[in-house]
Amino acid sequence: MLIDVASAEVVTVYQALVGIVTPRPIAWVTTVDDQGRVNLAPFSFFNAFGANPPVVVFSPTLRRDGSKKDTLLNLEVVPEFVLNAAVEDLAAPMNATSKELPRGQSEAESAGLTLRPAVKVRPPRVAESPVHMECRVRQILPIGDGPIAANLVIGEVLLIDIDDAVLDPSGRVDPRKLRTIARLGGSSYCRSTDLFEMERP
Repeated sequence: MLIDVASAEVVTVYQALVGIVTPRPIAWVTTVDDQGRVNLAPFSFFNAFGANPPVVVFSPTLRRDGSKKDTLLNLEVVPEFVLNAAVEDLAAPMNATSKELPRGQSEAESAGLTLRPAVKVRPPRVAESPVHMECRVRQILPIGDGPIAANLVIGEVLLIDIDDAVLDPSGRVDPRKLRTIARLGGSSYCRSTDLFEMERP
């Protein structure tokens, strides 16, 4: 298969990208609007990009009709968010929060999740998640226009809260205990439980 991006359909390009760039970690993001209403949604265009200061980037792409998702609209008025770890035990409710609900309606409530106040930011945490990163937006960088165009949200991590239950004896996160899940193409996900180790040269 050869895809010339200049002449290909946007959805074709998108499906190829998400099928190739795998596994993709999931940013499970809580935000609030200017009325304090909470939005919770997962995004698989996500990663960490530095530690001094700690920086994460995720992209709430535009919808297929070219409109902005609630997460992006919220961040434009309240530039703070919480990243909640998407772990295997929470796969079903995480997936449920991807449903498009009317603006202002709670995805967390719809998915049966509990919200707890954050320490340094206004959006709350998902209480059931074992890890929370409280972040402040440094920049939102739109790239492109129209369906599935990117909006790179660059966030500085202000606070990291890790449940001791997912730590190893040395105090580091144990992937066998955390058990994050990741996105593949289409409806496929994978678990972070099939591990192997290699020492850096």
